[in-house]
Amino acid sequence: MPGSPELNQIAGELNEKRQASPAESSATSRLDRWLRELVGQGGSDLLLVPEAPPCLRFKGNVRKFEARPLDGKEIESAVLPALTSHALQLYRESQIADSSYRVEGLGRFRINLHRERGSAAATIRALPSKVPSFAELHLPPAVAALSRLPRGLVLIGGPAGSGKTTTLAALVNEINQTESRHIVTIEDPIEYEYRHARSILEQVEIGTDAPDFPTALRAALRQAPDVLVVGEMRDPETMRIAVAAAETGHLVLSTLHTTDVRSTIARVADSFPVERQNTIRQELALALAAVLTQMLVPVKGGGQMPATELLMIGYGARQHIRTNTLQQLQQEITLTKKSGSRSLEESLAELVAQGHLSREEAAGRAFHPDELQSLLRSDPRSHSA
Repeated sequence: MPGSPELNQIAGELNEKRQASPAESSATSRLDRWLRELVGQGGSDLLLVPEAPPCLRFKGNVRKFEARPLDGKEIESAVLPALTSHALQLYRESQIADSSYRVEGLGRFRINLHRERGSAAATIRALPSKVPSFAELHLPPAVAALSRLPRGLVLIGGPAGSGKTTTLAALVNEINQTESRHIVTIEDPIEYEYRHARSILEQVEIGTDAPDFPTALRAALRQAPDVLVVGEMRDPETMRIAVAAAETGHLVLSTLHTTDVRSTIARVADSFPVERQNTIRQELALALAAVLTQMLVPVKGGGQMPATELLMIGYGARQHIRTNTLQQLQQEITLTKKSGSRSLEESLAELVAQGHLSREEAAGRAFHPDELQSLLRSDPRSHSA
C-alpha cells in the first residue's frame, strides 16, 4: 500500500542516510554499537525498554550492559533508521513493526519495534549465519524425518521464543541438502538465509517482495513449488490457502503460537467464522501430515533444550479432527508411537534420564503429571536425576 507523502519522505531520508556512507554509519550508529556488544557477549536478544538501560539476553538470562536508563525517544531514534520503508510505515500506522537489519561484518538481526506505556521499546534478535543441525538443536530423529514427507501440512507450534523458527529452518535446510526440490519460503522478515544445494530456493520477504502472506502464497502456487514454507500462519486466508496447497500435493511447513498438539489444530479451525469451521476441519483432516509442538526448558549447567510433542497424523487422528473430538488426540500419540509420535511427557522424562533436567523442573512443565511420574518410575536412569 503506498504510504503518505510524509511517511515516504521519512523513509526516503532514513534510507538515504544509511546508504550515503555505510562505513561511517556502521561505526557511529548507537544501535550498531549495542549490537556489537550483543554479538561480542554471545547474547541472543537486545532488549531496549524505557526507564531501563540496554540489556541483552544470554542463555535465557537478562543482563544490563550500560548504566544509564533509556527513554522512548532515544530508543525510537536509534531503531527507526534500521527499519525498512515498509516496516517504518507499519510502525507509523499501527505502532508495531518487524524488520530485518544487516550490519556488514557483524550479521543479520530481526527487529521488533513496538510501544509500551506510551513509549517506544524494541527487541532485536541476532540471527545465526548458519542453520543449526537437528543434533545441535537436540531434536529427536522423528523431527528430522518430517523433512522426508512427500506432501501434506506440517505445523510447528509453541510459545514465543520456543525455537519454532529455528526448527523450521533446520527442516528446510535438511530438505535443501538431501532432496532435489523447489522450495519457496515466505517470511516476515526473512530470518535464515539459505544457499542452493540439491534443492533450489526462493525466499520471499513480506513488505519487500510481497505485500502480505496471502498474496505471496497465492503467487507461490504459480511458481511450481514442491515445498512451501510459511513463516507464520497469522490469518484465516493464509491458513485456507496453505491447507488447500497441502491437499493438492505440496509439502507445506508453517508455525503457530500454541502450546500443544490439540491447541495447534484447534487454533486453525477456531480462526474461521463458526459457519465455516466444520468445512475447515474436513479439509484439515485430509491435509495434515504432522503436528510438532515444543518448549524450551532450562537445563542443568545453564542453557536450554527443547521438550517436544509430536503427532504423526493417521486414520484415528483424522477422524477426531473431523468430529472435533480433539481431546482424544493424546491417545492417538500413544497409538502412533511406531510412526514417530511421542508425548511431551516422554520428552521430559528423556531429558531427566539424560541428566539435563531435574524431576521437579520436568513436573512443572508436564501437561499430564501422572504420565510423567509413571515414565520416571519405569526408567532407572531417572532415579538419580
